[in-house]
Amino acid sequence: MFDWLGELVHWLHDFIRTVPIYVAAPAMIVVGALDSSLLSLPEINDYLVITRCYSDPKSVFYFPVFAAAGSVLGCLLLYTIMRRGGQAVIRRRFKPESIARVERAYARYGFLALAIPALTPPPMPFKIFVATAGTLEYPRWRFMLTVMVARTFRYIVEGALAVYYGEQVLVFIRVNGIAFMRIVVSAVLVGIAVYVFANHIRSPRKSMMEQVAEEKREAEAGGESLKSENEAARAAKD
Repeated sequence: MFDWLGELVHWLHDFIRTVPIYVAAPAMIVVGALDSSLLSLPEINDYLVITRCYSDPKSVFYFPVFAAAGSVLGCLLLYTIMRRGGQAVIRRRFKPESIARVERAYARYGFLALAIPALTPPPMPFKIFVATAGTLEYPRWRFMLTVMVARTFRYIVEGALAVYYGEQVLVFIRVNGIAFMRIVVSAVLVGIAVYVFANHIRSPRKSMMEQVAEEKREAEAGGESLKSENEAARAAKD
């Protein structure tokens, strides 16, 4: 049933690998946009980036950017649809408990709730984070910048691995994708813990400074009030 899909992937493999960069680059943008919005072809972008970088090692410095740009365009389309009234759509597509968990992640971690799934390869879900960003009206430019930076970094790392290890890196991703994801997620979680702990330390200091400033304002207000009362009393005496 999925023979056509396999043939498509093989054709894209040969196409992206052999055509000049001025053809491969826009093709990669289109593929990335379709995969991130209308279609769902797990690992297709990663596979094509690895293929191109392996066949043309110098392209590792720029080809991943085109894949990331395509992903941003596709994500932006899905984000825009959801932002313009996609509540009903997202609740039909995803489980309510999954949506609730993603919303809590945005509320607690901000841009990290989007950056981590964008950075992590499959089977980490991503579209639910994009769709939820739209329904929550997450800032558009911050959304685009986060996806662009995370996806570019991911594809550059994969392209560099392809240059050093060849096509076997694709086999490695397929076989060890889950283990790789766990390592990446663990590292990111450590970073989040450090970030939250640092904010927790800074928050009490900030609160103390705000309290001092408020007491100073109250004292000044009290002084002004007392001065006004004294002036009123002198005016009444005169």
